[in-house]
Amino acid sequence: MFAVIETGGKQYKVKKDDVITVEKLKASGGDKVQFNSVLLTGGEKIQIGSPHVKGAGVQALVLEQLKSKKVVSFVKRRRKSSSKTKKGHRQQLTLIKITEILNTGAEKTNIAAAVSGKGLEINYSLSENKNSNLKDKNVSKSVKKKSLEKDKTSAAKEEVKKKATSGEKKEKKSDVKHTKKTVEKKTAKD
Repeated sequence: MFAVIETGGKQYKVKKDDVITVEKLKASGGDKVQFNSVLLTGGEKIQIGSPHVKGAGVQALVLEQLKSKKVVSFVKRRRKSSSKTKKGHRQQLTLIKITEILNTGAEKTNIAAAVSGKGLEINYSLSENKNSNLKDKNVSKSVKKKSLEKDKTSAAKEEVKKKATSGEKKEKKSDVKHTKKTVEKKTAKD
């Protein structure tokens, strides 16, 4: 069974368990949405809508919000003083997985309709979580390195202190020996 749905001004031919990217929807990762603008359903019997098939719907699970690759457009002007000759854009997309295609009874389900997310700010937390896991690992590694460096520096400082104290003791002993010798010489002369 397949269906042709319309969302974001585009049409998509979908089957069950398809994973597709569509224009940004007003939903976060893990939400279930339903596309009610079904243009055609197929399988054993083909239904063509005029413009939509009544009672038909396609249910999908939102996997994550993401951005497409950057598209760069150049603006060529004859004058040197012209500004903004290079522009970039990343289209906001939603990754969905088709879970079910309904020929009839779509309006009776309690699943929220898929609404365009145009003009809405969406938290890209799932895709950031992937990156943040890597960042967390790197941060934990750097913290471990810093703690090891601190341990090394503190251990080195302790060694220096020990050497200094042992050196002071040696100096004191040598001073004591030297003073004894000078005292012995003075007493021998007297």
